[in-house]
Amino acid sequence: MDQRNERVFVETLRHRIVGTITLPRDGFRSRLSDLLNTSKRQFISLTDCTVELIDHAGPGTQHDFIAISRKHIVFVIPQVAQRAASA
Repeated sequence: MDQRNERVFVETLRHRIVGTITLPRDGFRSRLSDLLNTSKRQFISLTDCTVELIDHAGPGTQHDFIAISRKHIVFVIPQVAQRAASA
């Protein structure tokens, strides 16, 4: 299956996370919203991550892989959209 990587900004109640999600390149379930809304997945996998604690000074921690429970996610922003908003 052809896949693509998408950098995302994820926020939970306690953490800010930037990482990479793997999605199908085209077609069925190729959108980020499809991944987040599927009832078959309890966790979302991210690679190449930086995790920061909200309201905590200091640098974030680096992780090759993390899995985030969908029920703890407050919002997700594709990193491309985040850059466009700040331009």
